[in-house]
Amino acid sequence: MTQHKPLAGVRVLDLTQLLPGPMCTLHLADMGAEVIKIEPPRGGDPTRGLDGEQFNGMFLMLNRNKRSLALDLRSEEGVAVLHRLAERADVLVEGFRPGVAERLGIGYARLAEINPRLVYCSISGYGQDGPLAQAAGHDINYESLAGVLEQTGAAGGAPAQGNFPVADLAGGALSAAMGILAALLGARSSGRGCHVDVSMTDCLMVHNIMSTLSWQRAGQAVPRGADYLSGAIACYGVYETADGRHLAVGAIESKFWTAFCDVIERPELYARGHVGGSKGAEARAEVAAVIRSQTLAYWQTVFADVDACVTPVLRVDEAVAHPHAQARGLLREDIHPVAGRHSSYAFPIRMSGYRLDEARPAPALGADNAAIYAELGLAPQAA
Repeated sequence: MTQHKPLAGVRVLDLTQLLPGPMCTLHLADMGAEVIKIEPPRGGDPTRGLDGEQFNGMFLMLNRNKRSLALDLRSEEGVAVLHRLAERADVLVEGFRPGVAERLGIGYARLAEINPRLVYCSISGYGQDGPLAQAAGHDINYESLAGVLEQTGAAGGAPAQGNFPVADLAGGALSAAMGILAALLGARSSGRGCHVDVSMTDCLMVHNIMSTLSWQRAGQAVPRGADYLSGAIACYGVYETADGRHLAVGAIESKFWTAFCDVIERPELYARGHVGGSKGAEARAEVAAVIRSQTLAYWQTVFADVDACVTPVLRVDEAVAHPHAQARGLLREDIHPVAGRHSSYAFPIRMSGYRLDEARPAPALGADNAAIYAELGLAPQAA
């Protein structure tokens, strides 16, 4: 087992706050990158908390394996320090509204002059150009403009906003990490970095495959809850149980659907599981009546050893306690020197030959100022 992580030796300057950027750099940090989290001297990242709180639960979850540098980027001294850091950095990640970094003197063009190998990633709602580039937004807005929110929810109901910010995380954090890693490979082979422009709306939209295909086939958008994966067919859906819980059925392949029908003792549904329209609605209603006749615990028991793609719809507390999540070590328990015991998710990707579970606790605001200034050959008072 090697002692080094795959991104050992990569230095990342993280100017982001809140969720998308910090989640992106958390992944990079967990894979071994040295992440310097650059925060405003007054208050730091808002996820630290209010009223002087240093270690909100969200901050602890997103900022392990990072160093904290309190730096005023609105001052000439702060910008000068950032320029010094950029000289020896591999990556910079920022989440300002387009144009702000340039006005501060820390935009891509300026930093590329200082370090041509720098990979500079900008995460924004709508990208660096286009008619919405300067518009404010949050996850719910990006989902709505990407055509995702309109398709989320049950037939006949309103669009349903979920508690999983998919635009922030899939459109922002994961897309940015992918772009950064690709650009790093390019920089190592060519000697030149680049500007990685991540629009959370764009990245979410291009993953909206299923409803786009249905629109193209039908010549018009398919109503919410009426597509094949959103409620049109009996073999793929969510069904309520007798105790008000829910069962998820994903028996798309015929062998799984047949096994499902055998367990619920409805062989006459074999040929109706993949039918849409009114006949599909009828089949779903029949399945719903059967599932509603028993509790979730009952269905978990009878489907326990059946290969039919049937699972309980778990609450988050049940999900992290599930034997599979426990066996995979997805929830980690750490003891922070200030905040005490807390839970967070482990890095979810396993790589042979590497240990990715070792971690340093999330830093206090400015905890690494003295060390970083010393590395730059500066006195801390210079900032």
